[in-house]
Amino acid sequence: MPRALRPTDFAGRSEEVAPALIGCTLLVDGVGGVIVETEAYDREDPASHTFSGPTPRNQAMFGPPGRAYVYRSYGIHWCLNFVCREEGHGAGVLIRALEPTHGLDVMQQRRGLHDLRLLCSGPGKLGQALAITHAMNGHRLDRAPFQVFARTTDVEVVSGPRIGISKAVDVPWRFGMAGSKFLSRRF
Repeated sequence: MPRALRPTDFAGRSEEVAPALIGCTLLVDGVGGVIVETEAYDREDPASHTFSGPTPRNQAMFGPPGRAYVYRSYGIHWCLNFVCREEGHGAGVLIRALEPTHGLDVMQQRRGLHDLRLLCSGPGKLGQALAITHAMNGHRLDRAPFQVFARTTDVEVVSGPRIGISKAVDVPWRFGMAGSKFLSRRF
């Protein structure tokens, strides 16, 4: 059985935690899969929701490490982030894509499609497939409904610029599993 990640596993810098999460398994109420793509954000990063300081929307990202930060993107999609660093700093890792492995039928029903490659190949799709909601904002990642397990094998991690941002666009803090067909976009 893989080791369950603890809050201390998220206490590092987001740009170090993000590649370390590639190959880990994320389950929400038993549904999920292997993390194949992440993006790092930090309070000192102008692309981060925390760059201008705490607000009611981003407060969870200033909380202790190992918590969920959930926000709505474009008024439509719920996106899941893992809070990093020490409490009060404001850093996190956006979970961009999973290789679905658990609860495939549930994810297919939620997404209304059967192509496994498209179930979780982007943060909004992932949020829908895992039934992420704002009610999960601030929840610990080591307690229900979340389970995050360490990877059991070595993986090759690639990096490149983040997607869908207008500031700090050249910062290479997007990380992915080399060769994965479940990425939101190729590197």
